[in-house]
Order: sequence, then structure tokens, then C-alpha cells
Amino acid sequence: SVNLMTTITGVVPVIWRKVSRFCDFMMYCWCEGLAVLLHLNPHLQWEVHGLEGLSKKNWYLLICNHRSWADIVVLCVLFRKHIPMNKYFLKQQLAWVPFLGLACWALDMPFMKRYSRAYLLRHPERRGKDVETTRRSCEKFRLHPTTIVNFVEGSRFTQEKHQQTHSTFQNLLPPKAAGIAMALNVLGKQFDKLLNVTLCYPDNNRQPFFDMLSGKLTRIVVHVDLQPIADELHGDYINDKSFKRHFQQWLNSLWQEKDRLLTSLMSSQRQDK
Repeated sequence: SVNLMTTITGVVPVIWRKVSRFCDFMMYCWCEGLAVLLHLNPHLQWEVHGLEGLSKKNWYLLICNHRSWADIVVLCVLFRKHIPMNKYFLKQQLAWVPFLGLACWALDMPFMKRYSRAYLLRHPERRGKDVETTRRSCEKFRLHPTTIVNFVEGSRFTQEKHQQTHSTFQNLLPPKAAGIAMALNVLGKQFDKLLNVTLCYPDNNRQPFFDMLSGKLTRIVVHVDLQPIADELHGDYINDKSFKRHFQQWLNSLWQEKDRLLTSLMSSQRQDK
């Protein structure tokens, strides 16, 4: 399906641009509905920092920590009037989930196929194919302003995953750099800014999505750090080992700062508005 969509994008860009805008409108309506549902919770308080200087006319690469399914709802509701509609990097397996996969495809979400290290050892010819899939998925976003969202950890944070990955961070899983490196490589300098988003649920950290659905969510804290995208972040992540090492060091440094911020936010006292 990715090849088909790429072909359509190349052959009929004008039609595809209109289709994409319609998809964005449907996504916006969905986000408005979510905002109304969250507003029905009288106990919910938002603490948001850093929304200044955003524009719906720009291209953004948004990276964020991943605590819960609630994260997607929070990002959709928070940014719906500030930046172009979010396009989430999704696991390829979701494309085959009934109804959900079709909806994600219709909303123009890029699917990313990941291979385990063990699989690549058995099938070395597949090395780099996941990144090539990302490249093809990103090409169509040149046509109109877009926000590409990547949960860099690749999975929701749990204590079990934290132990399995031997994470050196207190509140985060190790970041995976390939996806955002590829997005930067494909779209080049078309991205205007990097949105480094840190979010948490200090009063509902154990099960924020369930608490959101049941009306028990009381506090959402979001920090948005708008950063320029330096020239040295554009390069060949697959074939240039020096660039790959530099990019991973940059991302790990960003993750260390995010980890310290999360520690501070999680231990903070609830503030009255």
C-alpha cells in the first residue's frame, strides 16, 4: 500500500493535496470531539508551557516521550489549533488491524516496519528496508505543511520494558534514532522547527488512559521546547557511521535533559491555577 500511495502522490500531486487537506479536516473534527470529551471532566487541569511561536503554515518534526495511549489524545487536543495536523509514525502491524488500519491509512499516517536484530542477522538483505519504507512514507508530506510525530522510544514506557532494554534513564526507554534521522534526510530543510515535547500525568502515572476514559484524570503537564534544526542533523544515517554516531549522541543528550525534566515534573506539588 505504501508503494501505491507513493505512486499516486507522484502522478497526481494536485489531487493528492486536496485529499490530504480533506484528511486533515477529518482529523481536526476528531480532535475537536476529543477536546469536548476532555472538557466534560471538571477535575482536569492542564499545565502547558511553550506554545508561543507556533504556526499552521510551517513544517514540524515533533518528538515526544511515550507514557500511554492517552499521549495521542493529549497531543491531538493540545496542538489542533497551533500546528498542522499530526501525522504519527505507526508500526506496520497496525495497518492490518480491522478498521483501525484503514482509518490510519485514510488519515495519511506513515507506517514504519521494524526488524529485530535477530531477524536481520538471519536476513541481512532486509537491512535498511525499514528506513526505506520511512523514506517513501515521508515523500508525500512535501506537498503541504505537516507535523510528523515520532514517539522516539518506539513503545510505551513500562517498568518491564525499562528493565528489558537496560535503560540508563529513570523515566524513559532508550531513544531510537533511525526514524527521525530518516524523516530529516527525506524532507531536508523543509522542516522549519523541531518540537521537543515532554508530557506526564503526575497524579495518574500508573494508568492515565484508563483514568482519562473514566473521568479520573486530574492533571496533564506538557512542556514544549521549540528548537531550530541544525545543519549537522541532516545526513546519511544508514551509510555514514560518523554521522550516525553524532546523531545518536545528540538524541541521547536530548533524552538526558528530558529525563531530568520528567523527574522534576513527577515530583512537583500540584499547583492551583
